[in-house]
Amino acid sequence: MTALAPYACHSDRTRGRRHSEPPATPRSEFQRDRDRIIHSTAFRRLEYKTQVFINHEGDLFRTRLTHSLEVAQIGRTLARVLTVDEDLVETIALAHDLGHTPFGHVGQEALNDCMREHGGFEHNLQSLRTVDHLEQKYAEFSGLNLTFEAREGILKHCSKKNAERLGDIGLRFLQGGQPSLEAQLTNLADEIAYNNHDVDDGLRSGFITLEQLEEIALFRRHLDEVRARYPGLNDRRLIHETVRRMINAQVGDLLTQTRLHLAEHKPDSADALRACPPIAAFSAPMREDNRALKRFLHANLYRHYKVVRMMEKASRIVRELFNAFTGNPRLLPPEFQGRAEHGLERAVADYIAGMTDRYAITEHRRLFEIHYAGQ
Repeated sequence: MTALAPYACHSDRTRGRRHSEPPATPRSEFQRDRDRIIHSTAFRRLEYKTQVFINHEGDLFRTRLTHSLEVAQIGRTLARVLTVDEDLVETIALAHDLGHTPFGHVGQEALNDCMREHGGFEHNLQSLRTVDHLEQKYAEFSGLNLTFEAREGILKHCSKKNAERLGDIGLRFLQGGQPSLEAQLTNLADEIAYNNHDVDDGLRSGFITLEQLEEIALFRRHLDEVRARYPGLNDRRLIHETVRRMINAQVGDLLTQTRLHLAEHKPDSADALRACPPIAAFSAPMREDNRALKRFLHANLYRHYKVVRMMEKASRIVRELFNAFTGNPRLLPPEFQGRAEHGLERAVADYIAGMTDRYAITEHRRLFEIHYAGQ
C-alpha cells in the first residue's frame, strides 16, 4: 500500500467521532465510515432520486445513486495519484447527496421556500443532519456517528447562521480556511461528474443536440478528435468517446493544477493544508471551459420547456405536501408525528426530503386524488 502524503488525512489520527467507539479493526476509521454510508437507508433511496429527469421518465438516466458512484470513481482516482486517503474520498462522495430532496434542485428550492420562516432548507446541511441524527440504526446513538473528517467533507457549504450552531464542524465557515484535500478533491470530482453526465443524459433525451454542443469549446475539441480518429462512428459511441475524453481532460488538468499549488504552499500536515488557500483547483482556461459548459446546460437543458414543465409539477407536489402535513400533522406517519412535537415544520421537511421521486408522487396521490386506491 502506498504511504499517504503528510498533507493527507490519516485515519489513525482522526479528530474523532461525536460518540466514542472502540477501534474499527481490521478496517480503518474511514473504511468504517464508508461502510456505514453504504448500509444506510438514505443511501439506498438515492436510487430513485434524480437531478434533471424525474425518476419515472426513463431507466437509463442518471440517478443520485449512479451520480454518487461516478463521483466516487473519479475521486478515488484523484486521491490515489495525489496519495491522500481514498476511503475518505469515497465516503464523502457516497454521502454528499444524502440530504437531497426528491426532484433535484427544484425540490430543494420549493422546500427551502416552504421553510423560509422556519430556518430554511439547505440540502448540504440536510446531508449532515441525515448522518448525524436521522439515520436510526445503532443502539447507543442516533445517526451514523461518522468521523470529523467525513462530516467536514459532507458539509461543502453552509450559511453563517447555521454554522454558528454546528460547533467545530462549522468553524471554517465563520473563521475562514478550507476543508481537507480529500474534501476539496471530492467537491471537484462532483463538478466533473454532473456536468458530463448531464451532457450525456441531455443528448440521450433529445433535449440538446450535438450541433448545439459543437458551439462549446470543451466539447468541440474532443468531438473533433473522436471524429478524426474514428470516421463514421455512430452517435452513441461518438458521444461516449467524446464525454470520456472530456472527463479525462478535466481530471488531468485538476491534477496538474493541484500539484502546482501543493508545490507552492508545501503543506506538511492536513491542518496546514486547511490553512492554505484552496489547493485543489482547475487551471484558469479549464475553469472558463467549465463555466461555458454550465451556462450552456443551464440555458438549453435545465430551462428546456419540457424540463420546466416537469419541474413545475414537482414544485407543486413538494409545496402541497408541505402544506398538507403542516396543516394537519395527523396525516404524517407515526414516527414523524412524534418528531413533530419538537418542531413540526422541521419534521415535515425531514419527511419530504427523505422521499424518493416516485414516493413523493404516490404520497401526493394518496392525499389529493379521491379515486387513488393506495393507502
